[in-house]
Amino acid sequence: MDRYAGFLEEVADDTRQQERHYQLLSALQSLVKELPNSFQQLLSYTRLSDLALALLDGTVFKIVPGVLEIQHLIEKSLYNQRLRLQSEHRVLREALRQKHQEVQQACWPHDLPVLQVAHQQELEVLGHQIREEQWAMDWKIILELDRKVADQQSTLEKAGVAGFYVTTNPQLMLQMNLLELIRKLQQRGCQAGKASLGLGGCWQPPAAQCDQEGSPVPP
Repeated sequence: MDRYAGFLEEVADDTRQQERHYQLLSALQSLVKELPNSFQQLLSYTRLSDLALALLDGTVFKIVPGVLEIQHLIEKSLYNQRLRLQSEHRVLREALRQKHQEVQQACWPHDLPVLQVAHQQELEVLGHQIREEQWAMDWKIILELDRKVADQQSTLEKAGVAGFYVTTNPQLMLQMNLLELIRKLQQRGCQAGKASLGLGGCWQPPAAQCDQEGSPVPP
């Protein structure tokens, strides 16, 4: 009798899982229609079905907000670093121009042409230095964002999300759209309630995520 009851419970669990999978798949298919046609063609029924399976236990819905939050913090930090560098460069330029102006005002008229040439050369040297530092900063930002993207890809791959693996090729755009689908599906759960997607107690998005907008990575 106990064996029979256990069998019935297992069948009931399978049925609930199938229902949740179907509801998630249906929601994903609806969201895909909002994407450009070029990406709709890449998101086949099989790919969306695999994505729905990965979302069943709710783990991915807990991972994605953390992934996006870290991405936003890093982007903000890098942006502020670049702003500080630009501010430092403006100060350097202004200080050098002020110095040149004071020297030229105090010099003898016949020395002015020579000073102007020398000062122009100093400005060019400073300009070259600034361009080199800006290039180094931009390269640092690119490398840091690439590392963060790779971390996100690896995290979602380990979570079993189909289509995610470490890559820098055009597949990255598809991954961005998959991440956007997950985010929108989570927002839909926040707005309509998890019961409407048949997720029962498996999916409990953090309340803070219901009131803020996320973005991919692009990042």
